Amino acid sequence: MSHKPSTPSDRRTRVTVLVALAANLVIAVAKAVGGLIAGSPALLSEAAHSVADSLNEVFLLAALRRSLRPADSRHPFGYGKERFFWSLLAAVGIFVMGGCFSFYQGFDALRSGSTETHDGYVVGLVVLVVALFAEGASLLRALHQVRKQGGLAAGARDPALRTVVAEDGTAVLGVTLAIAGMALHMVTGRIVWEASASLGIGALLVYVAYRLGRDARDQLIGQAADLESSSRIRSLLDAQPEIDSVESLLTMQLGPDSTLVAARVDLVPGLDSEEVELVAVRIKRSVAHTVPEADQIFLDVTDAAIARRAARAEHADSRPGAHVGGPAATGERGGA
Repeated sequence: MSHKPSTPSDRRTRVTVLVALAANLVIAVAKAVGGLIAGSPALLSEAAHSVADSLNEVFLLAALRRSLRPADSRHPFGYGKERFFWSLLAAVGIFVMGGCFSFYQGFDALRSGSTETHDGYVVGLVVLVVALFAEGASLLRALHQVRKQGGLAAGARDPALRTVVAEDGTAVLGVTLAIAGMALHMVTGRIVWEASASLGIGALLVYVAYRLGRDARDQLIGQAADLESSSRIRSLLDAQPEIDSVESLLTMQLGPDSTLVAARVDLVPGLDSEEVELVAVRIKRSVAHTVPEADQIFLDVTDAAIARRAARAEHADSRPGAHVGGPAATGERGGA
């Protein structure tokens, strides 16, 4: 199946995800080897975290490719929501593979007591320091792209980029906790510090997974465009001389760069059907120019006064004991 041409933003996001994937794969192997040598629960927790992040980056790469498929008869609005679905799977991966395994490592360390040795801990700390620099570099790359796309509000529309930023930010905090836990374990000889670090990493991952999953759920259900875009669209519609009033304005995000706009407007009296059609086409072009991501625009032209009278009549007829007469007139002059 052919794909739509990717945008510069899509290409930058793909590079950002590839950078994060490469960093996480290398770091996951290093953490796993170091954790097995040192017998460190905190380091093994971080290894599980990096493995989960690596799988999530694979999910995000699949989402980037699949979301570019063109619209068809079964999906007339395109496949932009693929990114939201795969981001939800990534959140589940962080929760199960990262958070739950970290909790297991922490509780297992507390149960085993102080039988742990410090053999290989120097190697483990070196691995974590290298991981901290690698994760930090990946985070800086993601934040740089967010800034190029217009800041946090604009970058938040792209679930793949949002997930990478969350993963890398969490990784930097997690590695810092692991370093602190291992260092305190070495100084005090008490494994409770390292077990606490593992539990802290687990709690951090569960929280991030919850936030990412909640955002993906909202977007899959159907989330409105941001307030700024909605306000710009409403202001543009209100400024049109042919529009008497904007009765309702509905928006929904279909993807990072795709938004559905449906507006019910009341036109000034005296326009014939040809004029209504020309006005509708011009307004749609103006909306698309003002908000480029608004690529699905629908206008419902109605006579607001007649529609309100019909609504009042329908409400009156629905009251107990009211006599229901013939069908009420809708007063719609047609859709565009």
